Amino acid sequence: MKRRRPLAGTIAVATLVAAAALFTGGSAAVSNDAPFDDGGVLIDDGHVHGDMAGRLDTASSNVSLVGRGQINNPGENRVSDVGVLGNYAYLGAFNSSPCQGGVYIMDIADVRQPRQVGFIASSQGSFVGEGVHPLHISTPAFDGDLLAYSNELCTGASAPPAVGGATLVDISDPLHPVVLANGFGAVEPGVSTRARTVHSTYMWQTGHGPNRKAYIVLPDSRTPMLPIFDITDPRNPVQVIDINLAERYPQILQPNSGLDTVFFHDVVVRRHGNQQIMLLSFWDAGYVKLDVSDPANPVYLADSDFTFPDPELKQAIGEELQPEGNGHYAEFVHNNQYIITTDEDFAATRVVVKTDDGSEFRGAQGGEGSLPTGGSVNGPTIFVGLGCNTSPPPSAPATGGPWIALVERGGCTFTEKAINIESRGYAGTLVFNRTGAGGCGGITAPGVTASKPYFSINRKSGLSILDADAGYNEAACLASSDTLNLPIGTVGDNVSLKASFDGWGYVHLFRNGNGKLQELDTYAVREGMDPGYENGFGSLTVHEVAVSAKNPHLAYLSYYDAGFRVISVKGGKIEEVGHYLDVNGNDFWGVQVFQRGGKEYVLASDRDFGLYVFEYTGKN
Repeated sequence: MKRRRPLAGTIAVATLVAAAALFTGGSAAVSNDAPFDDGGVLIDDGHVHGDMAGRLDTASSNVSLVGRGQINNPGENRVSDVGVLGNYAYLGAFNSSPCQGGVYIMDIADVRQPRQVGFIASSQGSFVGEGVHPLHISTPAFDGDLLAYSNELCTGASAPPAVGGATLVDISDPLHPVVLANGFGAVEPGVSTRARTVHSTYMWQTGHGPNRKAYIVLPDSRTPMLPIFDITDPRNPVQVIDINLAERYPQILQPNSGLDTVFFHDVVVRRHGNQQIMLLSFWDAGYVKLDVSDPANPVYLADSDFTFPDPELKQAIGEELQPEGNGHYAEFVHNNQYIITTDEDFAATRVVVKTDDGSEFRGAQGGEGSLPTGGSVNGPTIFVGLGCNTSPPPSAPATGGPWIALVERGGCTFTEKAINIESRGYAGTLVFNRTGAGGCGGITAPGVTASKPYFSINRKSGLSILDADAGYNEAACLASSDTLNLPIGTVGDNVSLKASFDGWGYVHLFRNGNGKLQELDTYAVREGMDPGYENGFGSLTVHEVAVSAKNPHLAYLSYYDAGFRVISVKGGKIEEVGHYLDVNGNDFWGVQVFQRGGKEYVLASDRDFGLYVFEYTGKN
């Protein structure tokens, strides 16, 4: 086989920074309106965990709550992903205010009483998303338990000591973890010496004896790049590749379909016979299957397309709309006969933005500044800059309105922008993206506290409304974090924004194979496709899936405010066979399976609380 080289200029490795501090316990104040990114789509922080009003009915079916353990500093949005190895579970510490990321160490020797016994602090200014992955590694250079976690930048953090990339920690003694490599990852030559932000991580091993190697892949949720590192010696990670997967394999794209937000979000690697198979979640490009037996030369095997009309929406309410994409996570199920995938969508409505010159854009809304289904707002736009306390917007013109503020993303929270803009007489807010706050081409559903309509669009759409998009180049935008050099007060096009219901994120089932994957079935919680639940019930989107190791047709879902769900996959069909939702509500992010005493247990990370331990008690 002819060896392919990495793309020119992509083999540099970010300099390792000082090891993160290690400490146990601690507390932090938490705010529920600090914005944070999840692959270009802002997580809606409007969940109802602390408020009985609007919560889904609490119930349990075929699921037993075995135990639960609270972190030492609980609060909204504090916890992210979960990983498990031996008698310990590891919970990511997410972006909060003040932001202190890291990993909570939970002792689960007694599954009935999990308890926090330590905390690994990430570098100041960085937090942990979905990349919490512990694994026993045995190579000529290292034999022990290794933890990988991802580093994303806290709101407003742009300078050291904040790091991107990933961190590797020796957890052979979980009570005395040792950081081996911190902040390593792929960099953008000429742009930064710091590694790109990383949202997830996944490690795997290959070979035997003296030829045994270990690797890690680092999805960054900003670009279509595929970065793989050799971590055979975890103290000295070595970059293997950093390739643009969308350019190498253009068949994964769906051009002219509105599915334009393409980035690498999450991943697993599973051994199938003598092959190492990587299953990638590529957001609007769908799900991609690669053979990475030779990590320097990944080979395309298969990918999925999102089908028109959106199948679950049509089945539930008869509505025919274009699919939204949002491919978030995927796993093999039923002895690898099928692939089950989860689309993450935090806005139950979609927004169409039309201008008076005939242009039409896709938008998003979220939080309290949302229009109900069928609602609309119309008016001329005016550029107001960042709209933050440090750079407040001008007052809306006294005549010619109602005026809609066109504001650039970044610099402060969405809520801070909303307060400033509403206080100055605007009828609504239209935020357009920029690279320093989630990527130029992404569309961000803003989790915002606002009393007037609040929407977002990507950067090119925002520039188009201002007639400033001539010569726009996505790559150039991604290489810059500059704000728009345009006079504040510049008047843009008249716009019309209308909202329509399109449901929350849900599950797809594909037949495993090569080429284009065949879609067999979909599944959503009932409320997720009911317009009556578009607002006020938290986030009713699916997040992640873990497959049973004892019953290969069973899978477990973390479903945010819709709780913990168990599904059965048989004969190409999905059926819900169990669920759990706490009387105080839940907000589940991660889900992992482990064995203890011949029983199978499932861990679920609750974003506001800590760790839950479940056992499925059904017959299937």
